[in-house]
Amino acid sequence: MEKKKKGPLLLLSFNLFIIMVGIGLVIPILPFYVEEFGAGARTLGALIAVYSFMQFLFAPVWGKLSDKIGRKPLITAGLLGFAAAEFLFAFATDIWMLFTARMLAGIFGSALMPTAMAYVSDVTTSQERGKGMGILGASMGLGIVIGPGIGGWLAEYDLSYPFIFAGIAAIVAAIVSVLVLPESYSKEQREKDAQRKANEPSVNQWEQFKQTMLSPAGFLLFLVFLLSFGLANFQSIFGYYSWERYNYGPKDVGLIMLIIGLIGTFVQGYGVGKITKRFGDRNTVLGSLLLSAVGFVIMTLATNFVGVIVTTGLFFIGNSLLRPSVNSLLSKYAGSKQGYIMGLNNSFLSLGNVAGPLVAGMLFEWNIYFPYLFGGAVMLVGFLFTYRFAMKHKVQEAR
Repeated sequence: MEKKKKGPLLLLSFNLFIIMVGIGLVIPILPFYVEEFGAGARTLGALIAVYSFMQFLFAPVWGKLSDKIGRKPLITAGLLGFAAAEFLFAFATDIWMLFTARMLAGIFGSALMPTAMAYVSDVTTSQERGKGMGILGASMGLGIVIGPGIGGWLAEYDLSYPFIFAGIAAIVAAIVSVLVLPESYSKEQREKDAQRKANEPSVNQWEQFKQTMLSPAGFLLFLVFLLSFGLANFQSIFGYYSWERYNYGPKDVGLIMLIIGLIGTFVQGYGVGKITKRFGDRNTVLGSLLLSAVGFVIMTLATNFVGVIVTTGLFFIGNSLLRPSVNSLLSKYAGSKQGYIMGLNNSFLSLGNVAGPLVAGMLFEWNIYFPYLFGGAVMLVGFLFTYRFAMKHKVQEAR
């Protein structure tokens, strides 16, 4: 990759890293932060869900807007808006301010991802694009792993410090973007592409969606929702669960999330390719669903710190194998509709991130074990449906 292209990509990676650190550092702190306002697990779940819901609503809006006004303004606006949301959260004095801050964080945070991916497409050839997306993905993964560790450490001094840290980092990233990041999508190119799209025949969106959901890709999108639901279910309530069950504070929860996050990153980076090559995507998906289900259940049996690491790590390994395997299968069934299917992929991912925290918060108030037992049941149902799907298509392909 050329040096003049690598610079902007590294800067974009830094921007995404900052956003994901800001998201990750919330995980170990939110239960304790919410408790200061006299709220409980249900409010916690709603706070996490509203962030993902705003992303679901606004990510397509930002993507279209970047086609009209360019990438750089959207990247800068996303970082500044995210910073404002973090500061509002840090200095909130009432629950409604927490919800407002989370909504703003979701709205402006969602501006960065689709715009950054579009930026990569602008500055890379089709041969280089996979490498460019991989750089962005790695920076995001690193941010979400490091975030809980930073958040847990800073919260030992003051619960508001992690949010102030994230806000300052986002402002620094925005300033650097304004001064250094070049625009990748010129006004002339935007006008040319707009004219081309205007001349293209219109497509019945509902009919296209209906056909997709009735195809094998539709079932895989259902799996995307399940895996997203499972991970959001686990992460959203883990801080509260650890506090109630083991009396762990933000630093302990942050350390656990850091360790299992590193395990998940290692598995995705080095294990997925070897495992899918040996067993195939379908078998890997089946095994991952079963491992995730087992991890959910035995999580409730852990009695000490090492046991928590082992059981949550088992769940994370299953989930880390599951996501890329499902995406690989989805890409194979997408055919010529890669862009459209991957857009739906993001939408179903966001819906799972909305439903998981809401259900987990509600179940936790009934019994602290219910969110994880329910998560295990959901993964087991996913395994049974996937087994049926795999057998059906194995027969069809054999004909």
